[in-house]
Amino acid sequence: MSYILAEALNFVRRGISHLNYWGASHSLSADNYWESNFQGFPRLLSDSSKAPSTIRTVQVLEDDVDDIAIQYNKIVRGPLDYLLAIPGKDIRSKLIDSFNIWLQLPEEKLSIVKDIINLLHTASLLIDDIQDASRLRRGKPVAHDVYGVAQTINSANYAYYLQQARLKEIGDPRAFEIFTRSLLDLHLGQGMDLYWRDMVVCPTEEEYTRMVMYKTGGLFNLALDLMRIQSRKNTDFSKLVELLGVIFQIRDDYMNLQSGLYAEKKGLMEDLTEGKFSYPIIHSIRASPESSELLDILKQRTEDEAVKIRAVKIMESTGSFQYTRETLSRLSAEARGYVKKLETSLGPNPGIHKILDLLEVEYPTNEKGRV
Repeated sequence: MSYILAEALNFVRRGISHLNYWGASHSLSADNYWESNFQGFPRLLSDSSKAPSTIRTVQVLEDDVDDIAIQYNKIVRGPLDYLLAIPGKDIRSKLIDSFNIWLQLPEEKLSIVKDIINLLHTASLLIDDIQDASRLRRGKPVAHDVYGVAQTINSANYAYYLQQARLKEIGDPRAFEIFTRSLLDLHLGQGMDLYWRDMVVCPTEEEYTRMVMYKTGGLFNLALDLMRIQSRKNTDFSKLVELLGVIFQIRDDYMNLQSGLYAEKKGLMEDLTEGKFSYPIIHSIRASPESSELLDILKQRTEDEAVKIRAVKIMESTGSFQYTRETLSRLSAEARGYVKKLETSLGPNPGIHKILDLLEVEYPTNEKGRV
């Protein structure tokens, strides 16, 4: 039985003991006690006609309590487990493995960090898809189209607290502060992304990069900080992690508008339908301030393929895709430089080089070699 489920069962058992104590010392019916103290919460016994007349006679077998907790957990986790069952790129897990070449955490400690990050990332995707009104995630219907918006939000929130409870397994009080700070950063970044979209405010590149450091870099930093406090090595990887987060997000923006494979997984040029100010879109709007055509298209939240293709043509005319590729090349070179510096003191790390290779984007034939 998992640690979280065991804790939930212990909570219920303590509640039963509390009920028995009160029943022994007060002349109070089970119905009245429940209504006065736990109004709005579901009863363990759904049929009140079968409930005993006084609290002191309430008896719930532990097996029944276990079954109820397991059933509730399964139902509440439904949207989360639905998305977990659809394989993703797993880039965060690969990143954790790569940094562990240097940090040398034992497998049992590493798996805790991986689980925490994977669950948090999956929960954030559940919320993202609702906020973006997405229809597909990893090529499948989004969770809120299967389970409903309310249940999906609750499942995501449940996942956040499940992982917060797991910090106890790390055994370091700093873990809670790290966790809280990282989730605050993630929500700050997400909030700014939504603000620009909903208020139709085009950010500068600098503002966008700062937002990405909060939003995408938040979980990257959480993973590395949780690893560092458990390792004998205390090297500061923050600059490299920030760079990786920015590279990852800008590449994702580029692929959303340029990759047919991405269209199969999430939908054709979904950022345009969402009205999102992604990196190529920001560059294009600011490169041609005299024209409002791309901004006007973005306001429409269009699903029309012809209109989306027109938007891409506008971005091509302002050189925004070429500019994005050049930015990615520059950031990748900077990241590789940091890796080489770290390798001089920590030893070779082929894993991080492989991740950077994975994040490379292909240049069109007529642009290869241009940076």
